[in-house]
Amino acid sequence: MIGDRDETVLLVGAASSGANRLGYCAPVSDIVEECAMRQTTQTVLMVRPANFGFNPETAASNRFQRADEVHADDAGALGRAEFDAAVRALRSEGIQVVVAQDQLDPCCPDAVFPNNWVSFHEDGTVVLYPMEAPSRRRERRREIADLVAAQTSFVVRRWVDLTSHEAEGRFLEGTGSLVIDHRERVAYASRASRTHQTVLHEWCAELGYAAEFFDAADASGAEIYHTNVLMSIGERYAAIAADSIVPRDRERVLARVQASGREVILLSQAEVAGFCGNLLELASWDENLGDCSVLLMSAAARRNLSPDNLQRLSAACDTVLAIPVPTIERLGGGSIRCMLAEVFTPQRGSD
Repeated sequence: MIGDRDETVLLVGAASSGANRLGYCAPVSDIVEECAMRQTTQTVLMVRPANFGFNPETAASNRFQRADEVHADDAGALGRAEFDAAVRALRSEGIQVVVAQDQLDPCCPDAVFPNNWVSFHEDGTVVLYPMEAPSRRRERRREIADLVAAQTSFVVRRWVDLTSHEAEGRFLEGTGSLVIDHRERVAYASRASRTHQTVLHEWCAELGYAAEFFDAADASGAEIYHTNVLMSIGERYAAIAADSIVPRDRERVLARVQASGREVILLSQAEVAGFCGNLLELASWDENLGDCSVLLMSAAARRNLSPDNLQRLSAACDTVLAIPVPTIERLGGGSIRCMLAEVFTPQRGSD
């Protein structure tokens, strides 16, 4: 079976009408000019880790992390190899990837997950987020935003710095805590030690979104550390683990998701445990298709999705790209979506 091998897998979705996605991809410069989409973007930031490894400080709230003493000495090299392969796979699909280099000192074992500390918005806003683990706060570097601006058409016009909440024990870890419906301007967030309602409402007030805050738990009853492992919203789909949402919130959240007009794909708790909710749709461009979409998931998520859900997700996009990141998933407790900070560059014709 194609998804059982530890290699990048490319699937052509039904939405592509059988076009050959393995053929031509436009140069990145063309993609930036041609593909400005509201819900999705063609540009991402990734941080190449210098000290990747198991972080015991974050493991207390992240049940996806697994210590691995056998491969502990090789963790850094394995993590970088998976990172480099992911960058190559994304670029091969026409995604513009800005790669920032992590620093050896201070040590940041989770630097590979930049989406938790920064987000880049279409109006030029850059948001800095409050992080629960002190070791993760060291990842925040404003010069990375300068790098993004230097390599893309993004222009920094405003900073929203929420980090003062850390002193009060309140956190909101970027697009880990937030799953954002840009089209409907709704920010979904599941309560957890890393996701505080007060910070959520401040974020929504600053950026002009409505908050949809709810409680969720895994199969054992433990809170789910980040919203983006149980939910993903694309241009035409909304994948959500409804059974993980507590009964008092479930109907309300589902009603709001359904009101967006997207196809709602229900994930099981077993699929959530297999990283099937940790998905991200990006925009690209193809000579045959024109504007098109790439749905990213890990190789593990592709294996763990039910055949029906995989088929429905494939039909909702042009390409499914499954990238193996087993070491990063096991030791870091995050999957491919967590490695990508979206950069929403201005649409053509905007000031």
